[in-house]
Amino acid sequence: MGLMKRKSLEGPSEESSPPSKQQRENDLIITDESVACVHDVSYPEGYVPCSNLSLAQEDSKPAKEFPFKLDPFQSEAINCLDSGESVMVSAHTSAGKTVVALYAIAMSLRNKQRVIYTSPIKALSNQKYREFKEEFSDVGLMTGDVTIDPNASCLVMTTEIWRSMQYKGSEITREVAWVIFDEVHYMRDRERGVVWEESIVMAPKNSRFVFLSATVPNAKEFADWVAKVHQQPCHIVYTDYRPTPLQHYVFPSGGDGLYLVVDENGKFREDSFQKALNALVPSNEGDRKRENGKWKKNLAVGKAGEESDIFKMVKMIIQRQYDPVILFSFSKRECETLAMQMAKMDLNVDDEKVTIETIFWSAMDMLSDDDKKLPQASVVSNMLPLLKRGIGVHHSGLLPILKEVIEILFQEGLIKCLFATETFSIGLNMPAKTVVFTNVRKFDGDKFRWISSGEYIQMSGRAGRRGIDDRGICILMVDEKLEPSTAKMMLKGSADSLNSAFHLSYNMLLNQMRCEDGDPENLLRNSFYQFQADRAIPDLEKQRKDLEKERDSIVIEEEDSLENYYSLLEQYKSLKKDVRDIVFAPRYCLPFLQPGRLVSIQCTKSDETSSSFSIENQVTWGVIINFERVKGRSEDDANRKPEDANYTVDVLTKCAVDSLSSVRLMIPKDLLPLEARENTLKKVSEVLSRFAKEGMPLLDPEEDMKVQSSSYRKAVRRIEALENLFEKHEIAKSPLIEQKLKVLHMKKELTAKIKLIKRTIRSSTALAFKDELKARKRVLRRLGYVTSDDVVELKGKVACEISSADELTLTELMFNGVFKDIKVEEMVSLLSCFVWQEKLQDAQKPRDELEFLFTQLQDTARRVAKVQLESKVQIDVENFVSSFRSDIMEAVYAWAKGSEILRDYGNHSSLRGQLDQGYQETGRSSSAANTSSKIHWRN
Repeated sequence: MGLMKRKSLEGPSEESSPPSKQQRENDLIITDESVACVHDVSYPEGYVPCSNLSLAQEDSKPAKEFPFKLDPFQSEAINCLDSGESVMVSAHTSAGKTVVALYAIAMSLRNKQRVIYTSPIKALSNQKYREFKEEFSDVGLMTGDVTIDPNASCLVMTTEIWRSMQYKGSEITREVAWVIFDEVHYMRDRERGVVWEESIVMAPKNSRFVFLSATVPNAKEFADWVAKVHQQPCHIVYTDYRPTPLQHYVFPSGGDGLYLVVDENGKFREDSFQKALNALVPSNEGDRKRENGKWKKNLAVGKAGEESDIFKMVKMIIQRQYDPVILFSFSKRECETLAMQMAKMDLNVDDEKVTIETIFWSAMDMLSDDDKKLPQASVVSNMLPLLKRGIGVHHSGLLPILKEVIEILFQEGLIKCLFATETFSIGLNMPAKTVVFTNVRKFDGDKFRWISSGEYIQMSGRAGRRGIDDRGICILMVDEKLEPSTAKMMLKGSADSLNSAFHLSYNMLLNQMRCEDGDPENLLRNSFYQFQADRAIPDLEKQRKDLEKERDSIVIEEEDSLENYYSLLEQYKSLKKDVRDIVFAPRYCLPFLQPGRLVSIQCTKSDETSSSFSIENQVTWGVIINFERVKGRSEDDANRKPEDANYTVDVLTKCAVDSLSSVRLMIPKDLLPLEARENTLKKVSEVLSRFAKEGMPLLDPEEDMKVQSSSYRKAVRRIEALENLFEKHEIAKSPLIEQKLKVLHMKKELTAKIKLIKRTIRSSTALAFKDELKARKRVLRRLGYVTSDDVVELKGKVACEISSADELTLTELMFNGVFKDIKVEEMVSLLSCFVWQEKLQDAQKPRDELEFLFTQLQDTARRVAKVQLESKVQIDVENFVSSFRSDIMEAVYAWAKGSEILRDYGNHSSLRGQLDQGYQETGRSSSAANTSSKIHWRN
């Protein structure tokens, strides 16, 4: 066994108090680091452990026995369950956390108690239902799509369904003894994470919990919160053990192979990593196009007559028998596009094709006759040829029945190559031998960013099947120059912390008010968000005291006079910046940015970290620059010969240029050749020598650049006035004035930090979201959803049932009679505006009657937003109104009437795929770059 059992589990005496943190740490004795786990426990304040509970369970027969030897973390977690106490299991993907869930279910059924199993996605719920149904017969399923045996003792459901049952006061919630939250780290999801906090806070007080999570560094903090909210112990069983070791490879765009950068022992290979980055081939202009202000390269398909990198990658994986393989992409449309490139590939034999066809049509036969006539049904059948070749697609846009078929086929080994989105990595017990990342960037709702180390750990954990593979293989496809630090953090970084994503919604408030014992303020007070804010206060107080001590220790002579002088200097700097911004406006500076113009570059600290950058909507130009000088690597740069310096041509924004000289040199048109650069810099050196004493002549803003601006003249006059004050100021001639100013600046920075910490402490000690709660209640009263006594009215009861769209706008439309006399297809078309978020490039304009309905929607949304703004809810009215899109109204109208017009939108495998045809991504596409070189392994 990898860990010696904690002494406290042996059962302390009645007089004993909960073990201290130091005592618990002393009890953690690891005997085998390769499979070790860490076991800790969080007690609520004042709790005295029961001495007899664990002893009573020692002689009883285990609720379930497994046909294999349990890992230490599994044994420790099961011991906690036998003691009747909650436990959080934090382990890598595919480590075997489901064993703990199985034991909790078996124990509940043995004791004739009800148990709830919740998951973040329907696909995981479906899979667990099938798995648990085979193991235990008394199992039911409840998702948004399907309800099977809702009175079963073990109910599998999505977390949203469990929250809804709690809000509605379902009789089932009162009978629950154990609640299993699978993939509880999903609580940090910024949109849906709040559902987990609500569900945990509102859970029955007599119930116990099993939390299954990927590795999170702050699992103890989470357990402390659960112990505080429910006044019961919560154990933490944490392990970094991975049953199947992983090898991590990097495939550079345009390169000629794969580079092993992290071996199966977790060792990072710096030399191989640098070779991979150096092998990146720069993109050709012909392969790139400008979209929405950003460069995007078409990496999905190869040139005429060439195979794409994705095709060659899959071909190599199949040849080396490293299948099955999951290829992760962060776009549904891209999943389907990449899968279609496998059209020439056939990975299955005839017998497997027959089996696939049998399973497929057996599932399709479950559809009703009416459903079979829908356009989607004919589209679904178009995926069959792809499935028969052993290639599949899995994302949330597919019809539920098709997703389930694909999951079954993958589990049975009939799909060898699966293109999937990130959701496939969440909990689904469908490991593969190889995982490929076709992207290193993802859109998080606001912007495109690099995937985090935690996201990489989650998805890469799908590689390697326990008991089948001796190692799992992860391949990261990179199509641009990654900063080494970013790539290392992605490959070797730690898991993401479990932080609260709590936020208020009207649906939550109305449901809380509607419940008999509901209390929004109590929910806020017990939220993980509030818990983390309160926990940070002692550290913030310590930081404040340390900073105040440091600030008070700084004593400056003539501080009052120096303060006045410092204030004048800050005004001077601000005015100089204003003047510079005016002078370097494109209308004035562009005519003088000719080749050969000498410019003075002001390098900031941020510039040193990146040799080239650009700012959207600003002018950029090429500058020949000495990087040795810019980075300040040497004290004697002034004596450096031009041929000895590291000169290059770079692109800088106007914000990096300090001044323009009146000197222009005759220079070659092409400065990229080394000889041209050296000759040019010799000329520059000669000019600098000539004007060394009197200084480089600069362009006069008014006389030369013709700057005609009242703001400029006003700023210049104020600058002159300040310069006169500097000369007459009493402290200007003080010795060591520069050093004194630096010390004063440091003191002011410390004061600013102290103010910020004090503000943070004040906001933390108060109830989080208290002001927003008052404002949102004010909105509900003004719109007639609740009374002045917070009694929920009819409109509020309707809004309680709306969780997948803007509840206020939709409810207002209902009560305004907009839906009263319109046709069903018009109603469905209007409702599409509430859920459709993406932008179609050439969306068809809705017909007049639909346009009128959309106008009513916009008017209603604007009115709702204005009421919120008047009630002091922070909201951008126009952004809120524009969030409702009419792009697919015409298409949905045709679909609702039974038309097959949707086929004209594309040949993808799902309705979502068809409508994604015009979707515009604003970040980089797949890393499946175009190259004709063969792929081979590099160790």
